[in-house]
Amino acid sequence: MQSRSTAARIPRQEPDRRTADRRELPGPDRAPARTAHRAPDRRELPGPDRGELGWPPMSRRRAALFAATFTAYLLVLAGVLLNTDLVDLDWSVRLLRPYERWPSLEPLLDSWVVAGQRGPSAIAAFAWLFWRAHRLGRLRPLLVMGVALLLLNITVGAVKIVTGRLGPHYAQYVGSPELFSGGTIFPSGHTANAVVTWGVLAYLAVRWRRTGAVIAAATACSIGLTTVYLGTHWVSDVLAGWAAGLLVLLSLPLLEPLVAVAEQRLHRRLAR
Repeated sequence: MQSRSTAARIPRQEPDRRTADRRELPGPDRAPARTAHRAPDRRELPGPDRGELGWPPMSRRRAALFAATFTAYLLVLAGVLLNTDLVDLDWSVRLLRPYERWPSLEPLLDSWVVAGQRGPSAIAAFAWLFWRAHRLGRLRPLLVMGVALLLLNITVGAVKIVTGRLGPHYAQYVGSPELFSGGTIFPSGHTANAVVTWGVLAYLAVRWRRTGAVIAAATACSIGLTTVYLGTHWVSDVLAGWAAGLLVLLSLPLLEPLVAVAEQRLHRRLAR
């Protein structure tokens, strides 16, 4: 049995010089960190697309819904232009005079239809959007609503001017579509505005998007039917207004890159 003095000693391992040297190097002489050449953090860039300016693809589901809504819009437009049975339906409801058959509903519905008017609905919507923009420190909520309303005015306004349709209260000939007479009734601006204004609020309320979508849909449907009850719009006007507003909402994800660019530029100007 060997004594401790004669026992073979286990050689002590020397520390890795490369590791020691690396720790001994002063800060400025260190090799550049990999993060020095990394791309900017996308989270630091405003916009839901994180600064990517490419055109976002449309999902199959949204594309199918967009195509179906656009087809329905064209069918309603063609039905009015060609004086089909849709115009007969318009006149049937007009001659029914719902506001005379159920007069007790008129005071309530006359107040409720204000929720679809551009001015009051925009004031209520932008009040919430200003608060949300301040809370998030971003301009996106305001820009999305502005872009949506601008697109709505262009698309719906153009059809109104081209068709020139008169409303039920100003109709001159029973059974006539009342087109090209200087009116601005088709499609229903009340209905389309209700779809877009309240739909955009649901679109921006991420956590409550489903609940908001249900509330927005119920609001838009009731406002459209209210205009028919009051006799300010034909049934076909409301159908076209629903379709026109929904097309704007379905187009919003495609316009997000433009919103992101506008937000970035505004941030730069405000930062000066």
